[in-house]
Amino acid sequence: MSKISDGRQPVSCIVKPPVYFQIGASKAGVCVVDVSLPFEKPVNIEEITFKNYYTAYITVRLLRRAAGQNGPTKWCTALRDLLLMDNPHTETGSQDYFSIHRKQMLVEADHVVSVRLILRQPSSGWLNFSLEEIKIFPQVEPEPEKEVSDLLSDLTLVDQHPDVEGLLDPQTVSSSIQQMWALTEVMQTNQTTATIGRFDVDGCYDIDLLSLD
Repeated sequence: MSKISDGRQPVSCIVKPPVYFQIGASKAGVCVVDVSLPFEKPVNIEEITFKNYYTAYITVRLLRRAAGQNGPTKWCTALRDLLLMDNPHTETGSQDYFSIHRKQMLVEADHVVSVRLILRQPSSGWLNFSLEEIKIFPQVEPEPEKEVSDLLSDLTLVDQHPDVEGLLDPQTVSSSIQQMWALTEVMQTNQTTATIGRFDVDGCYDIDLLSLD
């Protein structure tokens, strides 16, 4: 399985040293790894990722807090004996990357304050077994779909009042038009009705009449 890297940010957590329950001289048997999450803020887990190191089976237990900041906590089994190595005596899957999604879990991985990983390796062929690069990713709530009315409210409203900055006052313009109209009426009244005759004599122009002197 390829290394998991998709840009997400895991929660801050403390992975405690593994505790082994040995069978015989080797460490084959059971190993317990506790992962502490921020105590002040329980986490809704979306996914747990890790790199295997010769662990054959994994069981996941969650310490969940009841509703409320000061509610009681209780351990529950979220996943039991997930197979990591097809054959505990061979290398297959021994150093692969794995991902456990909340959909795989038997309970809702919500309000979690601690995670306990119980590892099993029945083969005595390996001196050590554990997990590496343990990361816990929080659940990201999807943004609710917006209604049409919400989308419209997000649009930039255009001011319905035109920008009149720099324009003349409407009353001033109206008064000036009325004054021009009155002046036009006076000019039309005083205009002479006499027609200007032609500067010609018997069909010819008189030079003296055209002179500017």
